[in-house]
Amino acid sequence: MVPNASEPSECRLPAMSVVIATPDRYETIRTTIRYLRAQTVREQIEIVIVAPSLEQLALQESELEGFHGFRVVEVGSIRSVGTANAAGIRRASAPVVALAEDHAYPDPDWAAALIETHRQPWAAVGPVLRNANPDSPISWADFLIAYAPWVDSTPAGVVAHLPGHNSSYKREILLGYGDELEAMLEAETVLQWDLRAKGYALYLQPAAKVSHTNFALPSSWMASQFHCGRMFAATRAEESHWSVLRRLFYAGAAPLIPLVRLSRVLPTLRRTRRHENLPRGVLPALCFGLVVDGVGQLLGYLAGAGDARQRMSDLEYHRDHHITRSDKDRQKLADASVLR
Repeated sequence: MVPNASEPSECRLPAMSVVIATPDRYETIRTTIRYLRAQTVREQIEIVIVAPSLEQLALQESELEGFHGFRVVEVGSIRSVGTANAAGIRRASAPVVALAEDHAYPDPDWAAALIETHRQPWAAVGPVLRNANPDSPISWADFLIAYAPWVDSTPAGVVAHLPGHNSSYKREILLGYGDELEAMLEAETVLQWDLRAKGYALYLQPAAKVSHTNFALPSSWMASQFHCGRMFAATRAEESHWSVLRRLFYAGAAPLIPLVRLSRVLPTLRRTRRHENLPRGVLPALCFGLVVDGVGQLLGYLAGAGDARQRMSDLEYHRDHHITRSDKDRQKLADASVLR
């Protein structure tokens, strides 16, 4: 951690710490920081930036004025999202930690809604999400595969899962995982399953909204589906200490994974069609993406994660490298209207 004058005082802790990682420079996360600056309770938020080094970060401290405080956590080369987020969580000051991404942009009331909901005993509270680049079928397929249970208009309530990389947790509960925290954060579905098994409850708060930018280029999207599927399966088997026989059983059932997941996504797709002018080809793209994910899961159960964590880390950052020109133009217009 790099000390600085804007760290929170010990006697007055922030209400929430927002952990956001960058594999290189501050410029990578600048847009998200600007959305965080627009929060109605900005003065209650601590910003925790995880970066390779303070020197490489080239921090713009003037853009962090008005927050409760900020700190930089130096971790060297970032090789996985879970490891980076775990480092930020351990150095955070607030009792609640929220995970943020360089390609996900919260509405101004996002932080206030999460903080207020965490006054209840929920272990984790998540937002609903919107598709920030809705012009292509691949973007919609990517969005629905990852976030169908939490699309905007989903009602509040206790849920089985919350959106990964975009939810908030009570920090003390996460710290209870000790050295396993990094692995659990690689696939937050596994973490959330474990929280529920321990008797904790997860809550979806639709008053907290996030616009999420999704993969739109075919090559990037196919790679992300494969590596994400492999990483999920490997983490699930490793953290649950599965036997070889159980791994083989799930690998054998892998061809059914696309069908099972499609049955869960289709109701959201139908509901979304009633409210959105979806482009042609969403359903075929959705089916193809689920097959690629299933192949990744098959390999993950049989052979472990391999280099999937590093590959996913490379894909997760700099989302602007994986979207179309029209997506970039749309984002500029959205930023201009929100961040005036």
